[in-house]
Amino acid sequence: MVNSIFEAANMRKLSLLIFVLCILISLKNQNAETKKGLSSIAEYWSSSSWDLYPSMFLSMEEEEEGHPQRSLEYDFYRVSCPQAEKIIREVIRKTYKVRSSVAAELLRLAFHDCFVEGCDASVLLDAAEDLKSEKDSTPNENLKGFDIIDIIKSHVEDVCPGVVSCADIVVLAAREGIVQAGGPFYPLLTGRRDGFRSFPDIATYELPSPLADLSETLASFASRGFDERETVSLLGAHSIGMIHCKFFENRLYNFGGTNKPDPSLDPQFLNQIRSRCNNSNVSVTPAASPFFDASVPSSSAPPASFDILESSSTAASPSCNGSPSSSEKPGRMGEISSSSAPSLSFQGSVSSSPTSFTKPSVSYEGSLQSSLEGPGINMAYEGPGIDFGSVYYHSLLQGRGILYSDQQLMSGEETGIWVKAYASDVSLFLRDFAQAMMKLSDLHVLTGSAGQVRLNCSRVA
Repeated sequence: MVNSIFEAANMRKLSLLIFVLCILISLKNQNAETKKGLSSIAEYWSSSSWDLYPSMFLSMEEEEEGHPQRSLEYDFYRVSCPQAEKIIREVIRKTYKVRSSVAAELLRLAFHDCFVEGCDASVLLDAAEDLKSEKDSTPNENLKGFDIIDIIKSHVEDVCPGVVSCADIVVLAAREGIVQAGGPFYPLLTGRRDGFRSFPDIATYELPSPLADLSETLASFASRGFDERETVSLLGAHSIGMIHCKFFENRLYNFGGTNKPDPSLDPQFLNQIRSRCNNSNVSVTPAASPFFDASVPSSSAPPASFDILESSSTAASPSCNGSPSSSEKPGRMGEISSSSAPSLSFQGSVSSSPTSFTKPSVSYEGSLQSSLEGPGINMAYEGPGIDFGSVYYHSLLQGRGILYSDQQLMSGEETGIWVKAYASDVSLFLRDFAQAMMKLSDLHVLTGSAGQVRLNCSRVA
């Protein structure tokens, strides 16, 4: 009897020991899996995805300093103004049908805003008693697209007063213009706030020049965090728009004060553009005049140099066929059925409303004037229907770059490699360009309690 009790006690002890050992083994395996998972996560974010989605972490520094800020996020207006992006898309689509130059105008406008102290809509501000305007700086004298931003803002304010920022409208409108011109759709985070200040001096001296050597162009883009690959892809924005003769006429007649054309220009192409830009039509521009004209997307959008992530990620991936991919359509911000979309009227002028928002008087018909003032060259000079980016890179390979700064891309080893790569693989260019535009659109944004949401884009509330 005693032996039976002793044996039973030993069995219980043995069972308990085995149970404890099983728990320890299980915990060890879980720890190994956790380390493996953490390693995978670290690997994932150390790759291009960290560069691709920097805005998801824009507010971490402010939170550590005790000033919590809400970061940019996808579908930021899903509750407060779900129709916002639909309104923007419809305005741009209808405008493009009668004024195709709007794509280049809005792309250039977004670049000139984001490149100067970040995407805060500072470029939209008019001069005031205590505020100088970026519009008055030399590079911005011929900027266009302000009328379209005002039209969009007025329609958005009708539906969601005081909710959608001008800074978000600028980058979203630029994207929709790119799509209309045959470029790629790319997802954008939203939630930007509008700034209180304007930076005319920075606009004057820090925007890239069409007359710059390669080293100057690369340094300018590098100051905003873009590498050589990104710079080459963003300059592909010069696939659309018009460029005035005055910005490249020195290459045709008096390159470097030699009274001869730029020897790097293809002779046949030289004769072709001279027929459009002859001495009698062109006013001589000093060599120091460094900036793009109105209808051209100025050294317009910064670049893109990260590898694309697979669409298996929860974040939407760029689509390269000029429209959202099927996997992204449900997630597009502000997606609503056409039956519920607000009616967009483009006749007459935008009248004032009883709300506190003072709408600018904008004549839509008046906004359809040609954006080309004086003789110039269509950047897509081989005609419409050519793939976005295709002509641009092929022209550089053939010595047919219109702008000196563009043709200079062939003078560098790495930049030349990327020119050749994009010329031979348009889909690669479209992916890189989309990522570059995403990166540009997230430069130094204001979020959370920083900045404001202007009721009128041209003045601080």
